[in-house]
Amino acid sequence: MVGTGYVGLVSGACFAEFGPTVTCVDVNAEKVERLRRGEIPIYENGLEELVQKGLKAQRLFFTTDLAAAVRDADAVFIAVGTPSRRGDGHADLRFVEAAAVEVAKALTGYTVVVTKSTVPVGTGRKVARIIRETAPDADFDVVSNPEFLREGSAIGDFMRPDRVVIGAETERAQAVMKQLYRPLYLNETPIVMTSLETSELTKYAANAFLATKITFINEMAELCEKVGANVQDVARGMGLDGRIGKKFLHAGPGYGGSCFPKDTVALARTAQEYGAPARIVETVIQVNDTRKGAMASRVMQACGGSVRGKTVGVLGVAFKPNTDDMREAPSLAIVPALQDAGAVVRAYDPAAMHEAQPLLPDVVWCDGPYDVAEGADVLVLITEWNEFRALDLERLGRAMTSRVLVDLRNVYPAEEAAAAGFSYTGIGRGPAR
Repeated sequence: MVGTGYVGLVSGACFAEFGPTVTCVDVNAEKVERLRRGEIPIYENGLEELVQKGLKAQRLFFTTDLAAAVRDADAVFIAVGTPSRRGDGHADLRFVEAAAVEVAKALTGYTVVVTKSTVPVGTGRKVARIIRETAPDADFDVVSNPEFLREGSAIGDFMRPDRVVIGAETERAQAVMKQLYRPLYLNETPIVMTSLETSELTKYAANAFLATKITFINEMAELCEKVGANVQDVARGMGLDGRIGKKFLHAGPGYGGSCFPKDTVALARTAQEYGAPARIVETVIQVNDTRKGAMASRVMQACGGSVRGKTVGVLGVAFKPNTDDMREAPSLAIVPALQDAGAVVRAYDPAAMHEAQPLLPDVVWCDGPYDVAEGADVLVLITEWNEFRALDLERLGRAMTSRVLVDLRNVYPAEEAAAAGFSYTGIGRGPAR
């Protein structure tokens, strides 16, 4: 497993749990040493225990020596980062291409080289060319095997997936991949065998569609506020339709994270490049960016039009609960806008404060939600961590200067907040009639 980032580390630990011997490779020697001790650099529920179990069973290893790891491998997964390229938004494939060169130099015997990273259509063919040019006599196949892991639920997603997509075009490569995923066959997990291009596009199409669902319900939330409807009821009425489904129909401040923002942009750029523009995806990107930027205005409106000289308490800064990931988090747009408008921001997150501190300077970091409320003029709930779902509103109110709650995740019923004396602002809930 080349790369011990989120995808590589989770995939490596889970494959080791299935039984194969897995060696995870990284260029960062300090990180490798920490992993050898069972110390996990990311926040992911259950991952530390799984890594420690693999280490103890001697099925999971960590090294900086890529050549040694590849030499005896039946399958080599490339799971390095593919960030958005500066300037044009395309996926930056430098790390994938560099890994392909190093893997090619170390190949011995028949090996399946698998792109696990999220890569644009055509990358698998490019990796194959790189390997062939670097090692003309190598015996290999290139396979695409995109991941569909949700941060915070990644281990369950790997062990009990909706499907596994494999772009493999030779019987030998298919046989190796089927053997690797054999434990999932016992659970009757659908294994979708496709071409390289189809597999690569499936990953982007899936993420873009989920981002579209989120953005659509956020637009419906705006309309609900105008016409006096309730977006949660609208979403339920939609989601009960089996053709639509209820997942990802939760109105909020916009999507963020490591996948949806960069993957939607990369897909839109690829579609433009091939002369088949993805207009819906382009609009989703625009609407989502606008929405995240508009959330600070809601806070200001709830405070009478201005937050200058006021103290704003923020509950949650990670892009979603059960992760410390701050990439493209809505808080990165909301908090600076409030500070620019003259507010002092106090904040707490159960996992992401260490990651957030360099990204959100001049924030007063607190020890918990009730500490955040001390002296606050308004509380803003941005990330719906479980520990924020049943707070004592009376206790919060007593600690605050004024009882104003802006709930960007619709965690609290408006009636409950009003009963505790709060002026309440939710998402997509029109005025009561």
